[in-house]
Amino acid sequence: MRVAILGKPHSAPARKAAGELCAWLEEREHTVTVDDETAAAIGRTGVPRDELAEHGDLAVSLGGDGTLLLAARVFAGAAVPILGINLGRLGFLTDTDHEHMFDVIEQVLKGESEIEERMMLTAEVWRDGEVVERSDALNDVVVNKGALAQVISLETRVGGSFVSSYRADGMIVSTPTGSTAYGLAAGGPIIEPSTNVILVAPICPHILTNRPLVIGASSDVECILVEGKGEVYLTIDGQEGFPLQRGDRVRVVRAEHAARLVHAASRDFYEILRTKMGWGRL
Repeated sequence: MRVAILGKPHSAPARKAAGELCAWLEEREHTVTVDDETAAAIGRTGVPRDELAEHGDLAVSLGGDGTLLLAARVFAGAAVPILGINLGRLGFLTDTDHEHMFDVIEQVLKGESEIEERMMLTAEVWRDGEVVERSDALNDVVVNKGALAQVISLETRVGGSFVSSYRADGMIVSTPTGSTAYGLAAGGPIIEPSTNVILVAPICPHILTNRPLVIGASSDVECILVEGKGEVYLTIDGQEGFPLQRGDRVRVVRAEHAARLVHAASRDFYEILRTKMGWGRL
């Protein structure tokens, strides 16, 4: 088996886990490739992140949910399944911890696992009739103002139909997976991950009747930056940023590919909610 490892190089637990996992896999004669930043941190030679998918039949992300979000953008286009090892805090997406890492990976390598497909989004920034930025997201695509910017004005369309003009701090376009992230903080609903819908949620709108929308995944969402004094950005999964200009049109559609997440045991979404959010406690 060819195993590609994507780690969080500035995390001591992730570096430790990466070194242990490389040794464990190579002892069992599996081929291991590590992203170059993590490899340098543990004294190995690696490959750039954008080349990792070429070297893996299985991907392992070592970190937290943020590392898995990055892994989804790296591996989803090549349909490489991803196993997330949780070395962070919350772990909505990464359900295996360091203590059980080797037992779970052994199960996965034996084929004793499930693969769950999670919908992703593709965002494009159109400027003067051309696409100047394109990126994929597992959680969300966000248009938001910078720290010193004032409220921005956005015109929003769904499936070509005008929805509303918003004066707000920004707009979130989220997958069901991302509904427990920024979308939840903006007052949106929690959406079961298997549901084929897109969440469109304004951030702190000036008109209180501007509520979040849940639309079909086959619809495209367009946000036009009508006015924005100061810095305005498009952010992808809270990790990548692109500066927007007045008149830019952000178009978001369901991605052609999905993130393939590996689970060694059956997961109950509602059990995860109860555990992670403290529900059901008297």
